Amino acid sequence: MTIYELMIKTNHHLIKEGALTLTNEQKENIVRQILAAKSDEQTKQSFHKTMGGAMYPLYFIPPYNGGKKLQTVIPMSPKTHIFSANAYELEILRLLALFAPDNPDVKDMVKGTLDRLKLSCPGNDCAIGECFHSSLPVLRFFAVAAPENTAWINKLVKKFNKNIDAKLKTKGFHGNVLWYYWLCLSELPYEIAEPEIIKYKDRILNQLNRSSVMNSENDKINHPVMICAIRNCLCRLPEYSYIKDRQPYINEIDGRLYFDV
Repeated sequence: MTIYELMIKTNHHLIKEGALTLTNEQKENIVRQILAAKSDEQTKQSFHKTMGGAMYPLYFIPPYNGGKKLQTVIPMSPKTHIFSANAYELEILRLLALFAPDNPDVKDMVKGTLDRLKLSCPGNDCAIGECFHSSLPVLRFFAVAAPENTAWINKLVKKFNKNIDAKLKTKGFHGNVLWYYWLCLSELPYEIAEPEIIKYKDRILNQLNRSSVMNSENDKINHPVMICAIRNCLCRLPEYSYIKDRQPYINEIDGRLYFDV
């Protein structure tokens, strides 16, 4: 299993089942595998010759995949290295910060990454192209690595709200960006997330009340994750806390995925 596959598999498990379902031994094993896969200096130097600056990863360089960008946790296929490389490293670092926050190497990488993001478009107000998309793995990373930095988190939330309506009207824009944002809201500090969840409550409910086709293996992997991500978002509101342990299920008659609210 590659580190990318481990990152995706771990994220999907956490979204569907929660962190408490992993043992300490499993978490330590995940951390050990990730740290062992940290990019070496030659790989980093080669990458930064063409992709230098604060816009790109410092510690975990995505593998060359025949030019094809790696899919994100909430399934999207990035068009640019800005989105794909940031999503790759930040989701990996988020797991390290979640499972091993006191590890000295993890602390150094978190600090180095926060310093990098201060100078990057994804970490600031730029919403051009996939700099907009790239702010979402930044938000997810902050939810674990720097939840106390509410001013910075609020800045990125405002950036999202300022631009999302226009982006959704743009030809070819990926609607799953909104689902990724809802995943972020399931994890951000509650005082920031609550008004946003309330704002999107009806749209989230509408998605939970719809059934999903399960025509392919990708559908069977990704659709339950997406449903659980927005379940985790909505159940933060006290009136919907009762759905937090409910799971989507496949109806044996029509083969579609359902969730009971």
